Parts: sequence; C-alpha cells; structure tokens
Amino acid sequence: MTTPITTARSAKAQATLALLWERIRRQGDMPGFTKAINAILASMRGEDERDFSMTQTVLSDPVLTQKVLRLANSSMYAAFGQHVNTISRAVLVLGTESIGHLALGLKLIEELGRSTPDTEIAHIEMEKAVLAGMVAQQLAAGAQVRNPEEAVVCSILHSLGRMMITFYMPERWALIQAGAAGGDDTAAAHDVLGLHLEELGRATAAHWGLPGNLVAGMRRVEPGERGERFEHDDWLAALGTMSTRAADAMWADDAAGADKVAELAEQFAPMLGISPAGILASIDRARIEAVADLSIAPLARPAEKQARLAAATRDRIAGNQILMGGVADMRDAGPDASAGQMMSLALETMHEGLSFTRSFAFLRNRREGRYAARLALGENAKALQPDLTFDDTFEANVFHAALASDRVIFIENAHDAKFAAKLPDWWKDTLSEARCFIVIPLCAHGQPAGFIYGDWDGTYPQVILSQTEFGLLNELRTLVVRTVERRHQIDASATRV
Repeated sequence: MTTPITTARSAKAQATLALLWERIRRQGDMPGFTKAINAILASMRGEDERDFSMTQTVLSDPVLTQKVLRLANSSMYAAFGQHVNTISRAVLVLGTESIGHLALGLKLIEELGRSTPDTEIAHIEMEKAVLAGMVAQQLAAGAQVRNPEEAVVCSILHSLGRMMITFYMPERWALIQAGAAGGDDTAAAHDVLGLHLEELGRATAAHWGLPGNLVAGMRRVEPGERGERFEHDDWLAALGTMSTRAADAMWADDAAGADKVAELAEQFAPMLGISPAGILASIDRARIEAVADLSIAPLARPAEKQARLAAATRDRIAGNQILMGGVADMRDAGPDASAGQMMSLALETMHEGLSFTRSFAFLRNRREGRYAARLALGENAKALQPDLTFDDTFEANVFHAALASDRVIFIENAHDAKFAAKLPDWWKDTLSEARCFIVIPLCAHGQPAGFIYGDWDGTYPQVILSQTEFGLLNELRTLVVRTVERRHQIDASATRV
C-alpha cells in the first residue's frame, strides 16, 4: 500500500520547488528553538550537570531534527552507512560535538534573524510540529511499536511543507490563506504552488536525501480500515496524519478543538490499532507535556508565560546592574580592604543581584580540616549557619567537584532523583528546600580557600543564568581571591621578618 514519490510534476510545481531551493540556499536554514539549542550548547560547555539526553533535546526542535537527519544521511557520512532514520542513530554517526556545532549555527542564524521581518507564522507551524511529535510519542509508546522514535520523527516532518512555505515563501502562504478563506487549504495550496503542501514537504525531504521510509511516512492519508497490504510505512503515515491533525485541533485549546480531537480518535482507531479511549489518553498525556514545554501555543497559556518572562527579565536586568555596581565597588576598595570585607561585599552583591533565597560564605580551616559557613544572608540563614560545616577530605559530590575544578557550578534542579547521589548529607539535612543553587569556588594559589553558595526555593521563577551573569560572578570571585592571595603574601613576609 506504500505510495511512491511522484516524479512527474507540472511546470508550476517545478518552478515552486526551484524557487524554494534558491531561497533556502540564499537564506540558510530556518532558525531553531532557543530552549533546545541552549541546552545542547550548555551541555557542551559543561554547565549542565544534569542527566542530559541529546536525542530527546534534538527531537524537541523540528528544525534541528531536520538538519541532524540531513547531515547523517549526507555523502560526508556515507562510510557509516546511510538511511539513518532515527535521531539516536544520527547521534552515534555524527557525534555530540558535530550536533553541538549544528546547534551553534542555528543559534547564530536565530540571532541574525531577529532583525528580519516577523516570522511568527512560521514559528507557529514549527511549534505545531513539536506538538504533533509529542502526540506521536505518546501514541507510539501505547502501541508498543518496534521503533517509537521513528514515529516521532515522521510526525514532526509531516508538516514540513507548511513550515517551508511559511518561512521561505510567506507571500505564497498569504495567497493560500486568502484562497482557502478560513477553510481547508489543500486545494488552495495546489492552485498557488502547483502541488499540495504534503507533496512539497516530501519533495524537500527527498531533496535533502532523507531515507525513503521517512519520506513515505510523511504522506497524508485518510482514516479508515487497514487494507490487505497495510505496511509499517502506512502505519507511520497514518500516525503522522493523526498527530498533525490533532496538534492543529489542540492548538487553540477550545471546545471545538476538543470535539475535533475526539472525532479524530474515532476515525483513526481502526487504522492505528489503538482504541479511541487509548488515543485520547495518549493525547491527554501529550497535552500535559505541551503545557510545560511549548512557548506560544494558546494551549500553553503563553500570555501568562510571557508576563512572567517579562517580569523575570526586568528583575534580571536590575539584578545585573547590582552585580556590576558591586564589581565597581570592590575594585574601588582595592588594597585597603581586608579579605573579610571583600568576602562580605561579594556575598551581599550576589545575594541582592541574583535574588537568592539564602546565601552563605564558607571558609576552609586547614588546621581543623573543615569548611564552615562564616557569613549568612536570607530567610532563616542565621539559624542554619551553625549546622553548615563539613570535612575538607574529597568526596564525590557537587561541592568538592566545584572546589577541585575551580569552576562555578549551577544546579538547575536539585530535586532530580538522578542527581541525589551528588548531594552531601549535610546539604540534604539543612538546605534541601532549595530548588536550585550555585556554588562559586574561591581558590587562592591553586588551593581551595572557601566558596560562596546561593540558592532559590520553589517560589522563585525558573532560573537560567546567562553568560553575562556568569561573567560578573567570575569577576566578583576574582576580586575576592586577589585579596586573599595578597593577604597570604603579607602574612608570609611578616613571618620571614
């Protein structure tokens, strides 16, 4: 039942594809989604200490998914065998460093694209593709298919034609929408482009050299009973069609969309081999995931998210001003300030600038072989201070790791069960209310002298530190360390005298 790719096309279709290839060549790839790209780049820089899944991160971004598959199937990697149809396999073929470079390239494109005309319509289509992938992932897991990732990829690519037209040919998209007059745009797209959007998507995938089974799985099929020659590619095409239509219906998060999803579940149940109730249960799980991960869909209540993001951005800008002011004050203090004064000024600056819930300055006592909190700021910090002490003998936890590497470490989710082994007992007994925290080591003459700790509890919005903030924190700690080293030199000179 698998349908071959049509090669005979009208002159209008050929002209459309020729123009598309030219615009791709001239404009480069579509911009990727910031969250996925930043996660990959942070992992490469060693800033993300959590359990990191390159496969899941790539699949959360339809643009990066396309690019990774294209490269893995290119002649450059032919020695490893082509026909790479899953991201897991692509990661093995390309390596994480190559994928990181792809992510960096998309990040640069995205930054340059900020000055270009608004691409919100294309972004909507990209995010709908992500939502379709979420639906497909849940459905494939419930159906226990042999390769659920392949199903996710096909569903993400199912709306490739729409993404390509909205991004590279927005003027043609406007004509299609005018011709459709708010209804099904299938006929209008053919009139404007000379081929259907599904055909354009499959032609693009074939042009990129993607495996034939993925291209076949991008077909749009109508619901019904399975035929005698119903094959795996046909199941992928049915799942992609169902997931894409469900994502479009779910997008607005209204009653009409909910009715449409229920109708799709009834229609596609025989073809997918999943009961309507099972389909709806899978879609409900995808909805929960979408609310947390999507950024502009009404389903994810973007207005509320945007308001919180704007408030957090304003707080962040004001906080950075405090950090920069603290750096200037500490520079002005110069050699006249004691190590204790510089430590106190740095702690207060970081506490206010980053809106810590609690913060502490730990110092190392070499004779006793222990670290202990000497300064404390924030909620209940003074009461906790006496219990914040631990042995300086190396242990495999995040604090000793920061001190041994002399590198700032930021923990975004301290409650992740997979991270529990990296947290020492003294932290679990005293500071476990923290949702995320940062450790800023202070090493003088190559030896740990102490560190600054700050955390945020669950009442604070999601914390993602920027490179600007990491740079300011490193400036603050450098100024403290210089004072400590200068003090050591003075003490050593006095001892010799």
